[in-house]
Amino acid sequence: MVTSEPIGIRLSGAQTCHSTGRELQLLHFTLFLAIYLAALLGNGLIITAIACDHRLHTPMYFFLLNLSVLDLGNISTTVPKSMANSLWDTRAISYLGCAAQVFFSFFLFPAEFYLLTVMAYDRYVAICRPLHYGTLMGSRACVRMAAAAWASGFLNALLHTANTFSIPLCQGNTVDQFFCEVPQILKLSCSDSYLREVGLIVVGACLAFGCFIFIVLSYVQIFTAVLRMPSEQGRHKAFSMCLPHLAVVSLFISTSFFAYLKPPSISLPALDLVLAMLYAVIPPTVNPLIYSMRNKELKEALKKLVQLVLFQQQ
Repeated sequence: MVTSEPIGIRLSGAQTCHSTGRELQLLHFTLFLAIYLAALLGNGLIITAIACDHRLHTPMYFFLLNLSVLDLGNISTTVPKSMANSLWDTRAISYLGCAAQVFFSFFLFPAEFYLLTVMAYDRYVAICRPLHYGTLMGSRACVRMAAAAWASGFLNALLHTANTFSIPLCQGNTVDQFFCEVPQILKLSCSDSYLREVGLIVVGACLAFGCFIFIVLSYVQIFTAVLRMPSEQGRHKAFSMCLPHLAVVSLFISTSFFAYLKPPSISLPALDLVLAMLYAVIPPTVNPLIYSMRNKELKEALKKLVQLVLFQQQ
């Protein structure tokens, strides 16, 4: 039976002696702290800029605001607990804490992917059907699409969390990861009931693959339409709108798909740790940079926001 005893999390890095191990833990804490602060700052600035600048109250920026909120939730689910464990020299997490990490991971990550799919549709309508943009992407339609992404993630989280923590665990209580990741928890199972969770993961992967196909087809039509534009300025503006989203989608899909669908034969603790870092920590941190790098309107809004904050402090 599953008990409520703490589930240990083994952090990365072999500890050959206590002093070396402590140095690695402090390095881990410092690295994660820097990444976490960068994610908080970047996503916080984007959320504030979009909320405060009326010129950014458009469907594209509405979805970007939702994406930044999801990114903050994603990185806050795993990184703070890992930092605390490194700082206090412990690997323990409570049973409820582990369940909470699983719930929010399966809530926020799928919701973000569904939202990225909606954002691809928004770019498709803006470029391929501009005359119908106001009708297809009205305020009510945008709210419904964003709400559907959030609700789908919530339902997904309920199913996975309930199913995962109904599985008997008898192979110890150590998870070889810096957070409670379902594939690592399933390795502790001692019965065939874990196949139910594997089935749910496969179904989720199929839905994600469907979203991926939708995004690919959308961008095939988008790039076809962009290359037909007679104006070089128009093509440049269209690419500026689409390339950041495409970069974020590519980073999100490549890391998460490989982390969950890689063959068991190449499942090594060090590799699993690196992949988890890539899909759980890096995207929420770099997404604000990717979106603001080539977006003139967003850069101007962020510049005004920073200037306003600095002016008020003087």
